[in-house]
Amino acid sequence: MKKYVAEFIGTFVLVFIGCGTAATVGCDPKAGSGYILTALAFGLSIVAMAYSIGNISGCHVNPAVSLSCLLAGRMPGKDFAGYVVAQFLGAMAAAGVLTVFVSPEGGLGTNALFQGEVGASFLIEVILTFIFTMAVLGATAKPGNASVAGLVIGLSLTLVHILGIAYTGTSVNPARSFGPALFVGGEALADVWVFILAPLVGGALSAFVYSFLSGGKGSETA
Repeated sequence: MKKYVAEFIGTFVLVFIGCGTAATVGCDPKAGSGYILTALAFGLSIVAMAYSIGNISGCHVNPAVSLSCLLAGRMPGKDFAGYVVAQFLGAMAAAGVLTVFVSPEGGLGTNALFQGEVGASFLIEVILTFIFTMAVLGATAKPGNASVAGLVIGLSLTLVHILGIAYTGTSVNPARSFGPALFVGGEALADVWVFILAPLVGGALSAFVYSFLSGGKGSETA
């Protein structure tokens, strides 16, 4: 149960800080500073949580990460289900609290289809999630990496946001997308399936590719 509570807290912090920053400073790539601040907010949230709850739950705070760990043989199915429930609940709670400070009409950091195209949006989310979850699997493959894994993973999340914000707002995390969309409703909620399914596909692909490349080695729990 402690692991699930940790995942709830970690996902809450990620959504509250990351989506809260996006809703507050904006994500227009032409504006510059708000764009970078949002990318950093998501990445630094992971760094903070990795060194806070990483030793308790592994700090997945992302169903796509949990799925990649499940398929890579790093966690049992029972924990996977508990993690995903906790992550979605944490994201929804964070989005709900954000509505106290930010009007849902402002978007709450929701994701959006790139030029209204499902296919292009799905593709970029799969690619970005693949990159991110590959980094997670690699950074957590050996116990000796524990001291730097949180920093590597946080910077990797910042990295994919730097490109992805301009296209979809960057999801790479089904829970992160669903929480804000639930409160914003409308088009954001109608399209959220893309930002749930695509990251899961990307996470699954990374598990298979990483297992192939590593020969099944380095199967420590992330």
